[in-house]
Amino acid sequence: MVSALLPFEGPADLSRIEAPVTLKAYLICAFAACGGLFFGYDTGWINGVLGMPYFITLYTGYSYDYDRKRPIGIEPVNFGLPSSTKSLMTSILSCGTFFGALIAGDIADFIGRRLTIIIGCLIFCVGCVLQIASTNQTVLFVFGRLVAGLGVGFISTVIILYMSEIAPRKVRGALVSAYQFCITVGILLANCVVYATQDRNDTGSYRIPIGVQFLWALILGTGLFILPESPRYHVMKGQLQSAAKSLAYVRGQPIESEYIKDELAEIVANHEYEMQVVPQTSYIGSWVACFHGSLRKGNSNIRRIILGCGLQMWQQLTGINFIFYFGTTFFQQLGTISNPFFISLITTLVNVLSTPISFVAVEYLGRRFLLTYGAMGMIIMQYIVAIVGVTAGRIDANDPAAVRGMIACICINIFFFAITWGPTGWVVIGECFPLPIRSRGVGISTACNWFWNCIIAVVAPYMVGNSKGSANLGPKIFFIWGSLCIFSMLFAYFLVPEMKGLTLEQIDKMMEEVSPRKSKKWIPKTTYVAELARRDAEKSRQQWRDVHTATNTTGGLEGGMMGGGYQEANEMGAIDPYGHGTTHGVHGGSGGYGNSMGRDPYESPNTVRY
Repeated sequence: MVSALLPFEGPADLSRIEAPVTLKAYLICAFAACGGLFFGYDTGWINGVLGMPYFITLYTGYSYDYDRKRPIGIEPVNFGLPSSTKSLMTSILSCGTFFGALIAGDIADFIGRRLTIIIGCLIFCVGCVLQIASTNQTVLFVFGRLVAGLGVGFISTVIILYMSEIAPRKVRGALVSAYQFCITVGILLANCVVYATQDRNDTGSYRIPIGVQFLWALILGTGLFILPESPRYHVMKGQLQSAAKSLAYVRGQPIESEYIKDELAEIVANHEYEMQVVPQTSYIGSWVACFHGSLRKGNSNIRRIILGCGLQMWQQLTGINFIFYFGTTFFQQLGTISNPFFISLITTLVNVLSTPISFVAVEYLGRRFLLTYGAMGMIIMQYIVAIVGVTAGRIDANDPAAVRGMIACICINIFFFAITWGPTGWVVIGECFPLPIRSRGVGISTACNWFWNCIIAVVAPYMVGNSKGSANLGPKIFFIWGSLCIFSMLFAYFLVPEMKGLTLEQIDKMMEEVSPRKSKKWIPKTTYVAELARRDAEKSRQQWRDVHTATNTTGGLEGGMMGGGYQEANEMGAIDPYGHGTTHGVHGGSGGYGNSMGRDPYESPNTVRY
């Protein structure tokens, strides 16, 4: 038990469980958020490359007149990759990312969050090399995307885990939202690069956008050699001295600070509590434990998994990645937009400029509000796009104003997503899992995101494509996305609790005590350190009285207790692990209780120690 390794003073005062927010904490989380560039940039470049004339001719054999900017011997609306090829090239990355996300949780628990992200960067680079090396070899290109996806799975899972564990509670939502912001920046950068290379008549048209990705891997991988490991990872491994050093670094406080001792004590106490609740079993059993518990209990592991996976599923089923994966080719197939690449650039710019609003909104308005009302906004916009698209926005209607209205509504839909479901889905999955299953919970949830991302990437080309065997829905597909957003709204209202302003440990307590619809009014009343001390003190009080009665002595009581041991001491009995002298309190580490005065040692403890 980690509590037996090193005692720390535990806070009974709720205001002392975390140090004040410093600039260093902002900078560390902002840098870690750069992992979102991988996800976003890949989404952006594959969207543009699939519509590039040179790439299309390379994989189809069609001819293209670069001077007149028209295909030769085929109508422009039919000039493109087959639906099956687009589906395979797009979805295979999500397939790799799905498995990467599942594996990453265990690896992060074994070797640490930081090193797992660095390994993900290396795997991603190998995938990029394979994609650049391909010319018209579909197999090599697809295999490269599969390998790159494995690396993205590592990064996308563990970055969220790492950021959630080191970010201060008061700004955790805003800082984790920066991950989504980096995704949008990645999409924008990719669109800019693709826009610059789209008319090249050589392999540089698609190799340059792919090669730029090396820069993100180099920056993130190098920077993480400098940043500290997550203190909660060290606690899980029982390395409390290392945990104290990491926590002091990310909080910008000296290791002797009362804030550091108090926050670390709360993390340790929460871990002790969760380890008592989560059964300790085999490797397979530990995975099964993620799905234990009652569906009726909001804090059960199965409910948390449903919450995390449900959020990621419904985030994908809003249809947002349909726009960013296939926006360019979709606008080409509509036949009513003269410059699809430019329109895709505009939609991406809206995404980037809107996301920073969530930094404030997620902490001011809260998670539940954003998810519920964001879904409502998307429902309205997507139904408008669909209705206009099948009426005044048809090709034969020749109504440019209607087409501009559709584009405007798509942009407003992106705005609603960017400030609500985009960042908040990632924020909540980083907050809702207890430490013993946190890495796996985040991994399973992220894998769920990529699973549905893969499903959309597979089926969407067939839904809107005009090749043989495709449904050719066109703008009618927005009826589907709008209807799915209704379920997203209901899920948020009934199952997502409010977590703003709480530590990860307080969130565990809140989910245990109230339902999601009442969570906004929940206020923490105690700490895990005080709670564990109270429980064990109650148990040991009775032990002390029983022995005292039986022996009729005035001496001290020595006895073991669960959780590594607590010791109640008088003024001369408790040793401060930081060398600050003697104090009253419940003190972990000796495996027993002692009191030289022969009185009930549990009458009025002055300071809780763990």
